[in-house]
Amino acid sequence: MNIIVVGCGKVGKSLLFSLVKENHDLTAIDSNEEVIAEVRNSYDVMAFCGNGTSYTVLKKAGAENCDLFIAVTASDELNMLSCFAAKRMGAKYTVARIRNPKNNDDSLDFMKKQLDLSLSINPEQLAAQAIFNLLKLPAAAKLETFSSNQIEMLEIIIKPDSPLDGVLLKDLKRKHKGKYLICAVMRGESVVIPKGDFALKSGDRIGLIVAEGDLNGTLDMLEVPHKRIKRVMIIGAGIVSRYLAKILIRHRIPVKIIESDTRVCEEVCEELPSKATVIHGNAMSQDLLMEEGLSSTDGLVALTGRDEENILISYYAMSNSVSKIIAKVNRDELFSVAEKLGLDSLISPRRVTSNEIVKYARALENTLDSKIEALYSVMGGMAEALEFKVLADSKLTHVPLKEMKLKKGVLIAGIIRGKEAVIPDGEDMILPEDRVIVISAGAQLYDLADIIA
Repeated sequence: MNIIVVGCGKVGKSLLFSLVKENHDLTAIDSNEEVIAEVRNSYDVMAFCGNGTSYTVLKKAGAENCDLFIAVTASDELNMLSCFAAKRMGAKYTVARIRNPKNNDDSLDFMKKQLDLSLSINPEQLAAQAIFNLLKLPAAAKLETFSSNQIEMLEIIIKPDSPLDGVLLKDLKRKHKGKYLICAVMRGESVVIPKGDFALKSGDRIGLIVAEGDLNGTLDMLEVPHKRIKRVMIIGAGIVSRYLAKILIRHRIPVKIIESDTRVCEEVCEELPSKATVIHGNAMSQDLLMEEGLSSTDGLVALTGRDEENILISYYAMSNSVSKIIAKVNRDELFSVAEKLGLDSLISPRRVTSNEIVKYARALENTLDSKIEALYSVMGGMAEALEFKVLADSKLTHVPLKEMKLKKGVLIAGIIRGKEAVIPDGEDMILPEDRVIVISAGAQLYDLADIIA
């Protein structure tokens, strides 16, 4: 597809990186000449310096022949206006990053209709929901859901003292029956789709597919601790923190927010009156953290604007045995540093946004047998988990899975049929209107038919 990206900040660059791997024809627009020079040197894309709302710039970039126009600058208003102009010039689909909470109330639907926006993306809101999902299930380093939570995929790190250490998968399945499947294992720098004779080891990051209603029972059966979070401390009071605090308050989970900026503290107190405890102070102070009850906190979420602070605060929390620790880390080079320190639950709003838009772009591609309902980057970005809705005339229906010759590194991990969640074996078949969960370690899938070798 011909895709134009307006805005080459952190989100824009992450998006360009992901879309280049998808083999799209890309054009980038940014008003900063130095940024455009960097984009030209780093990515295989056309790049223009200028304002994304300028007719001249948009025409030069080819907006009239654009399949997908994406505006992700720091300004909601500029993003919406850019998309409106591109749509009027002939762009087929438009996506705007709209992150201001004031632009995400009931008026958003009205604005989308008036501007003819195909999709609006709020990175901070998406990140807050992803963090809440992790807080609900502390055992998971990452959690993705399919078809309204009918099937979930957890990523779990096997600890040195875990009973799973050294166990063969076939022995595990023989011992523990149930609706679950270990669908992927990341060991070191590689990801494999394991078979029955695969032996788990401590340090492995496993992808666990579980059917709705079987989650707690499966974790108990596998002896994976999953104590519920009762109190949450949030470091930093930015937009993600405010969205997260509102979600936690709705679920009646006590929230304490620590923020170093007096003005921001006042804003948050007005926004969340008497519903959250807001503390003015520097969370880099260990004394302050202990005074505010770090040792009795179940969950700590570090969401300051500095990755280094988030990592250090999280590491200190880990040394004080906080049950669940989540850190916002945007810079790729610091992701691996944080993981080596033992921080396995990391969140990046720009990565969340990039994944959402890549899913949307892939769903717009012409498909024969299915359409993409969900797409997640999993196992450290080395695999994908996709949900396909099977169309009525798909050639893959009514064929036992054991008779399908799948590509290497591809696994059918789940089937959702109406209200029933199936963890399939070789005898199961795909039927029309099913939703099929596929794990792919290597191959990019645009259609369910792409799984066949």
